[in-house]
Amino acid sequence: SFQDTPPQPVFIDYGKGSRVWDVDGNEYADFHNGFGVMVVGHAHPAIVAAVESQMHRGSHFAQPVAENIVVARELARRFHQPQWRFTNSGTESTLDAVRLARGFTGRERLIKIEASYHGHHDSLLVSVEPARELMGPVDNPNSVPYCDGIPAASVDLVTVVPFNDLDALERAFAAHDDVAAVVVEPVMMNIGIVLPDEGYLAGVRDVAHRHGALVIFDEVKTGVTIAPGGASERFGVIPDLVCLAKAIGGGLPCGAIGGREDVMATITDGRVAQMGTFNGNPLTTAASRATLLEVLTPGAYAHFDALAEELQGGLDGIIAEHELPFHVLTLAARGCVTYRQEKVRNYRDYLDIDKAVPYLSWLYQSNRGVLMAPGAEENWTLSVQHSEQDVRRYIDNFKEFARDLTSA
Repeated sequence: SFQDTPPQPVFIDYGKGSRVWDVDGNEYADFHNGFGVMVVGHAHPAIVAAVESQMHRGSHFAQPVAENIVVARELARRFHQPQWRFTNSGTESTLDAVRLARGFTGRERLIKIEASYHGHHDSLLVSVEPARELMGPVDNPNSVPYCDGIPAASVDLVTVVPFNDLDALERAFAAHDDVAAVVVEPVMMNIGIVLPDEGYLAGVRDVAHRHGALVIFDEVKTGVTIAPGGASERFGVIPDLVCLAKAIGGGLPCGAIGGREDVMATITDGRVAQMGTFNGNPLTTAASRATLLEVLTPGAYAHFDALAEELQGGLDGIIAEHELPFHVLTLAARGCVTYRQEKVRNYRDYLDIDKAVPYLSWLYQSNRGVLMAPGAEENWTLSVQHSEQDVRRYIDNFKEFARDLTSA
């Protein structure tokens, strides 16, 4: 389990603002933030008030509530998708998006990016950080099941291509005429942070559309964290379907799918099933409304940018001082140290990183009062309740780490 990183899991007792406390009473500045969920910070007064108020009015009806419309309209405004459906997780969002794409196109094959994680359903649990000996040649990667229990038929319907490689995408379409959709994280965020090359996302859209396929953006991690309208806004490319979860729910289980009217019409005309007892649950919707309309305001993004600038400058200075082969990436609330001098453009570049170094950095931060998601693949998430003092703690810890790493 990724919640159980050696030498032991950190059991959390409670959180408040930018901090969490473990069951032994240790305090941490929380840069983990629930794998990117808690951009609102812990126990934000607006979220607490919204959920508490709804609890007094009822926690579940399995019927629409008026605030579903409020949240859907705000998502439509941010992501420029006219139609929305709710889910309860990122896994459900990508699962339903795949079904929509297949139902709309009448095709079954998916193209996905090597190493991207899109949830734990069979359709996309393929080539998620595959082992070197299994991943195949760079110009034609193998489709590798993530674990036992994935049907071979599901794996056979997934074609894998590297990130930032439009030529490989063209070859995949040339080899298969049954592609329903290209599923892509517009910014890869499970191997650190990997940015799209200039023009890559628009190229993915153009290639897919030329071959009659849809483009699905998995914005579960980038949605409302790297810009108010996620990667769709930041890079100016609107996909056919966008998948959200995590940060849109203020800490409650959540998810949403937005899409083109003609694609989403496959649900309303009964061709594609999209359902769930807890979809649009009033507690989650109340938290989402408060998150989107009261907390993640323009001022919040200015705050993220100011903290990101502080982190970028402080960490860049330490890396330069100690001549470390690392570099830093920041995108509003998200960021990471990449433990490689050269830019990472895809999974195979990421494999060059010595994973012992980021693990050591994680230990330094954990033992000095900063909780981080473990591993070279993860990154930090800031919240609206983080302060310059929190950021300085991270920078000071990294300075000590860099000093000790280079003193031998």
